[in-house]
Parts: sequence; C-alpha cells; structure tokens
Amino acid sequence: MAVSAPNDKRFRRAHVKPGRKRSWFAFSRRRAAVLAVTAVVVLFAGYRSFELVMSAEALTVTRITVSGNARLSRGEVLALLDGLAGRNMLLVSLDEWRQKMLTSPWVEDAALRRVLPGTVDVVIAERAPMGIGRMADGLYLLDQHGGIIDEFGPNHADFDLPLIDGLAPKRSPEGGPVIDEERAALASRVMSSLQARPELAGRVSQIDVTDARDAVVIFKNDTALVRIGDDQFAERLQSYLDLVAALREKVPQIDYVDLRFGERVYVRPQRRPGGG
Repeated sequence: MAVSAPNDKRFRRAHVKPGRKRSWFAFSRRRAAVLAVTAVVVLFAGYRSFELVMSAEALTVTRITVSGNARLSRGEVLALLDGLAGRNMLLVSLDEWRQKMLTSPWVEDAALRRVLPGTVDVVIAERAPMGIGRMADGLYLLDQHGGIIDEFGPNHADFDLPLIDGLAPKRSPEGGPVIDEERAALASRVMSSLQARPELAGRVSQIDVTDARDAVVIFKNDTALVRIGDDQFAERLQSYLDLVAALREKVPQIDYVDLRFGERVYVRPQRRPGGG
C-alpha cells in the first residue's frame, strides 16, 4: 500500500546574503561641497565684475558742466560742488548735491543729471533781483518775492533797480532786518506788474510799502509821491505820467498825487517853509 507524503506548504526563505546599501548621506555631503565651491566661485566672479564696472572711468565723475548761471561764476558753482568729482555716477546721490546748490542765496533752483561718460550736467535757475531794500541802516538786494539775496555792494552796481522802503519795521535779535511778509508781497506785486512795461519800470526811482495797502512811488527826476493803492499799479502810474504836465501847470510844487479813486485825482501841494 502506497502512502503519500504530505506536501510541506511552509515557505522557506532563501538564504541570500543582502547587498551593501548605498550611502546617500555621503553623496549629499559631496554634492553640497561641490555646490558651495561653485557658489563661491560665482560670487567672487560677480564681485570682481561689479568692482571692475564700478571703477570704470565711464562711471566716475570726471566732468561737470554748468549752465543757467549769470551772477554766479562757474568757479563759484564748482565750489558748491566740491567733492563731487571722483564719485561713482551710479552711487552718488544727486539730490544731496542739489541741496548744497540751494544753499547759495543766488540759486532759486537747480537740476543735476548724469550724462555718460563721466559727466554731471548742472542747470541753474538764479533768483531775479527786483529791487534794493533799504533796511536796518543797510542796503540789500531783493529777489522777486522780497527775500534778501545779498547785501548790496559795488559788485552790484550794474543793476538799475528802485529803492524799496518800509519792508522791515523791526530788527531781529541778532540786529538784522525782519521783512514784513505783507509789505514784501505788495512790493513784489508792484514790480511784477511793471515787468511787461520796461519803459515804465525804468522810470521808477523808489517804492514805499510802509502801508501794506497803499504803495507809494517816486519817479526819477521827480519829487511827487504817487499813491497807487494795492492794485492797478502800472495803469495808475501811466495815468500820472500822462497827467503830470497838466497838474504842474496848476500846482507847480506837488507833495503827493493820490490815484486810488478811479477818475478822481487828488493833488496836495507842498507846504511852504513856515506855512500851515
């Protein structure tokens, strides 16, 4: 009788020697080292390239051009910009140098721009003198807004400008003049109205703005005070010139003429010495 042996259904694990696992940590370290070296090389090359570009002559300020200056000499402008030459054009702050330009009393505004290679172009707008202020026992050159430009001196003798009185009713603690804004504004409006009438402006000798609502004008070769109020300045001054010959036939010695009341003209004769 045959007997069948039962099949051994148990799984027999093969006795296979496992292979050595690859070290990913060692590979990562080598890769990181290569990347680090590469980064250092790239950064150094970039730094050297940047250094070469920054030191290039085309990007170094070697020339400064100046325009728009009339009263300021080129040398005076360059003195205000002392230290700008030699700076890198890309790194220098032109606004800071513009602020230095504005410290000059003659400079109302200034524009600076970069022009390759190596040039900074400077365009100046100077303050325009409108008169000579008589204040605090001194004479001062005034701009179109009534601000002080400079103390009037021999170097300003070529200006043919009217004297302006009444601007500074008091002094500062330091002893200098303190300009009244309302009076300065009145003087500015008078002179502005005469800009379009140079032949009329050229005949004005003095302007008094002691009363901020009533400008008083004296013409050259005349002694009469012409009161013109606070508007219609050029028109009223021209009307005086048109009438003065007829007025002097009736009043040879005129103290003042008041033109503030439209068609009515008031004339006051000079008082005689010892008269009432």
